[in-house]
This record gives sequence, structure tokens and C-alpha cells, in this order.
Amino acid sequence: MEDGIALETGHVGINVTGLERSLAFYEVALGLERIGGSDADGRKYAFLGTNGRLVLTLWEQSEGRFDAARPGLHHLSFHVATADDVAAAETRVRALGAKLYHDGVVPHAEGSASGGIFFEDPDGTRLEIFTAHVEKAATATATDGPACGFF
Repeated sequence: MEDGIALETGHVGINVTGLERSLAFYEVALGLERIGGSDADGRKYAFLGTNGRLVLTLWEQSEGRFDAARPGLHHLSFHVATADDVAAAETRVRALGAKLYHDGVVPHAEGSASGGIFFEDPDGTRLEIFTAHVEKAATATATDGPACGFF
């Protein structure tokens, strides 16, 4: 790879225990739509996106729950344009009954202009929806580091 090449995340694949349950969750929580996939036994998967762009793939090929104590994914983060977008996402996530960390929208650190919500999907995978523009006067929850790092 040459210096100066800009990389962007193409899409993220997540193993899930139940495709239909996870599909319903991500469609509501993130506002994504199914743009492809398979319901064949032993080969269930879904492609989720927005405006025709692939964002997330769900693969029904795991058991148990996400284990934050094991090496691998820490959390998956999604950026939105405004604090109102984060608040709307919080309303959707709460309506789904998902586990939320912290108390609603929190800044990434004390005095930070960025912040969001931190929650789990049905299999315990940790997620974040954030914006670069939250209220600077808000109090950060994590005092020993970023709110997105310790939840």
C-alpha cells in the first residue's frame, strides 16, 4: 500500500444467532433497508443499506452472545449529521427495548463537541450512533476515558 491512500470502510459483517430478529432490529434502530440476501436453510444472510449503498451484512452462523472480554470487535459506530438524528435514534432504540449504556446522549469526553448513544443489538454486539455536534455543556459519563471506550 502506498502512502497517502485514503481508506473507507466498505461495509461491516456481523454474525447473528437469528437473522429475522436481527434484521428487524437493524432496520428499525439504524433505519436500514434489506437490499439482498438469502433465507435458505444453513445459508441465511441479509445485505442492509441505505440509498442503494451496502452498509451492513448479517450472517446467521453463530451461537451464544457477543463477548466483550474476548479479542476482536470492541463496538461498531455509525455517524449521523445532527444531535436531533442521535435523539431520534435513541427513541427508536429505546422502543426496541435494547440495552443502553450511559443515560441517553453523552459526549465522547468532558467538554467534547461530539457524542452519541451506546447500546447493544439482540446478540449483545455493542453499537454507537454519534454526531460531531452535541451540546458541549453536557456531562460526560466516563471520567477515566472516552465514553465510547469504556462501556
